[in-house]
Amino acid sequence: MTPKQKKSLYRILISTGLLILAVLLPATKTWKLLLYLVPYLLIGYDVLWEALCNLAHGKVFDENFLMGVATISALSIGQCPEAVAVMLFFQVGELFEDLAVEHSRKNIGQLMDIRSDRANLEKEDGSVVSIHPKEVPVGSILLIRPGERIPLDGIVLDGRSLLDTSALTGESIPREVLAGSEVLSGCINQSGVLHIVTTKEFATSTASKILDLVENSSAKKAKAENFIAKFSRYYTPIVVFAAVALAVLPPLLLQQPFQEWFTRALNFLVVSCPCALVISIPLSFFGGIGGASHCGILIKGGNYMEALAKTEIAVFDKTGTLTKGSFHVVQILPSDSTSKEVLLETAALAESGSSHPIALSLRNAWGKEITPGRVSEIQELAGHGVKAKVDGHTVLVGSRKLMRQEGIPCQEVSQPGSAVYVAADNVYLGCLIIADEVKPDAAETMAALKSSGVKRTVMLTGDNPSAAKTVADQIGIDEVQAGLLPNDKVDAVEKLMQEKQGSLVFVGDGINDAPVLARADVGIAMGALGSDAAIEAADIVLMDDKPSKLATAIRISRRTLRIVHQNIIFAIAVKLIVLILSALGIADMWAAVFADVGVSILAILNAMRVLYGKGNSIS
Repeated sequence: MTPKQKKSLYRILISTGLLILAVLLPATKTWKLLLYLVPYLLIGYDVLWEALCNLAHGKVFDENFLMGVATISALSIGQCPEAVAVMLFFQVGELFEDLAVEHSRKNIGQLMDIRSDRANLEKEDGSVVSIHPKEVPVGSILLIRPGERIPLDGIVLDGRSLLDTSALTGESIPREVLAGSEVLSGCINQSGVLHIVTTKEFATSTASKILDLVENSSAKKAKAENFIAKFSRYYTPIVVFAAVALAVLPPLLLQQPFQEWFTRALNFLVVSCPCALVISIPLSFFGGIGGASHCGILIKGGNYMEALAKTEIAVFDKTGTLTKGSFHVVQILPSDSTSKEVLLETAALAESGSSHPIALSLRNAWGKEITPGRVSEIQELAGHGVKAKVDGHTVLVGSRKLMRQEGIPCQEVSQPGSAVYVAADNVYLGCLIIADEVKPDAAETMAALKSSGVKRTVMLTGDNPSAAKTVADQIGIDEVQAGLLPNDKVDAVEKLMQEKQGSLVFVGDGINDAPVLARADVGIAMGALGSDAAIEAADIVLMDDKPSKLATAIRISRRTLRIVHQNIIFAIAVKLIVLILSALGIADMWAAVFADVGVSILAILNAMRVLYGKGNSIS
C-alpha cells in the first residue's frame, strides 16, 4: 500500500468506529447530529472540498458533487447513519478502485521492468564505473556480468553468453550471442561476461521505446472509452435534473409529502454516479494492453485493440512473415551457352551491393571473396532486380518481368521456389531457383485464425506465382496475389478494404511494407525486435518471429472487449433498475449504495481479470 492508501484505510476504520459509537450512544437529537458529523467530516472532507473546487471551476456534475448533495441533504432530514454510511462506502469504493489501478500498474510494471538504472562503463584504463545509462554516450564500452540486465542497445565486442529475451518477446528460450551479435536493452545476461559497444542512447534504446509505447497507449482511446466519456457528460446532468424534478414535482402536482419524495430523490442521486463505467472500462483496456505486453505483443492503444477484436480479413506479407527469410540456392539452371559456375558467379557479383536476403543467398552459394573493381554501376530496379557492370559486361539479375522489359527471350521456370533470371549484354545466361523455409507455426496460425472466426486469409508477395502458391498450399492460406510491387500491395489492400465489414489487418516486416501497414485498419509489424522502422510504422508490434502471436493478440483483444461489454451492460442495467426502484420508493439508501459502490467494485474485479490472461491460455 502507498502512504495515501494507508491514510485512506485508517480514515475508513476510524470513521467506522465513530459511526458505531454514534449509533450506540444515547443522546438528544442535536447531540446525535453532532456525533454523526464527526465521522461524516472525517471520512468525507476531501469529497466535499473537491466538489467545492470543481464548482468554482464550473465543473458541477461529477461524482463528488452528487455525493455531497445527497449526503448533506440526508443529514438535513435526519438520515444521519445513512449519510455517513453512504460517504463511508463511497470512500471504500474509492480505495478499492485505487488499489485495483495500482495493482494493475504494478503488474504491468513487473511485466515491463526492462529498463536498467545502472550501466557498468569501462574506461580507457580498464577500470569500471557504475553510472546511469542516460550518461552513457554512443560508442562506449559496457561490461555486462551474468545476471545483469543490458542497459543499452549494442554490439558484442568480446564474450559469449545466453540472453533471456522474454521481457521483449515473451519467449522463455534463451538466445546465444557472441562477438558481433546485436544485443538489445532489456535482455538479461544469463551465463558469460560480455563486453558491448553501445549503438544507441538511453532514450532511443529498445527498452525505452517499448516502455514509452505502453505508457502512452492510454492516449489512443477505443470507441467504448469515448462512448463512456460522452455518456457521462450527458448522463450526469440529466439524472441531477431528474432528481430535482422527482423531489419537487410530485409534492406540487399530487399534493404528496415533500420529505418522502425528497428521500427518493436522494437515493436517486446516490445511484446515479457512473463510477463503475468511468473506472472499469479504461482499466479493462489498460489490463489487456499489459497482458499483451507480457506475451511480447505491443498494442499502441485501446482503439487498435478494439479494431483487432473485429478482424475479418488477415493479410500477410510472405518473406520474413510466413517464411523465415533465410534463402538458399536449391537449383542452378544455366542456358546452353554458359556453365553453372559462370551463372552463379555472375549473379553473385551483380548482387554484391544488395542486402536483400536473395542477394545474400547468391553470395553465400558462390562462397568467394568479391574482388574490388570487378563490379560497378550497380542500380537497384525496385521490385524487379539489379542492373550492374560485371567485368565490363552489363548484367541483369531479377524477375522474368525484367527480362521481358529488356527484350531478352527466356523460358519461364515453374519449379517451386523463387526464380532469379540472369542475363549479360542482353544474352540470357540462365536461372537460379532460391527457396525459403516456411515458419513452423505458419500453418497453425492459419488454422487458429479460421477457428477464431477470421473469414479470409490473404498473402501478398512480390515473389513469383509458383513459389507463392507452394507456400500458400503448405500453410492453408485462402488467397494469393503474387508478383506485386510495393504500390501493387497498397492497391490490393485498398480493394480488400472495400469488400469487408469488420477489420482488415496487415502483417508485415514493418520496413518494406510501411505504406500497407499505414493503410490497413490495423498494421502489425512482426519480428520487429530492435527494428525502429517497425515500431514506428505499425499499430501493433509482435516482438518475435512467430506469426501465431497474431492469433494470441486477437484472443487477448476479444477477451478484453468481452469484459468491457460485460461491465457496460451490467453497470447500466443495475443502475437503471435501482433508479426506477428509487423513484418508486421501493429502494432505500442501502440499495442505492449497492448500485453505486457495489457495482463499481464488481466491475473493477471483472476488469482486472484481463490482466491475468496470458498467451495461449486466453480464450
